[in-house]
Amino acid sequence: MSIRNNSNKLLNPMAKQALDKFKLEVAENLNISDDYKSGYWGNLTSRECGSVGGEMVKRMINEYENNLANKQ
Repeated sequence: MSIRNNSNKLLNPMAKQALDKFKLEVAENLNISDDYKSGYWGNLTSRECGSVGGEMVKRMINEYENNLANKQ
């Protein structure tokens, strides 16, 4: 059995609260079932969790691109 290293570490640990809030906001906007509100995401389908993560990435990329465009 191999030893797995968790590479999902935040570069800025202080951002955890903001990311959690962002995740809840995205889930609410996507009308995901209310099961996530307890803080436990295990009752959601893979499709629902993937939709939330995908939308988060999409929004973060959009924000980054907007910041780059505004700097030039």
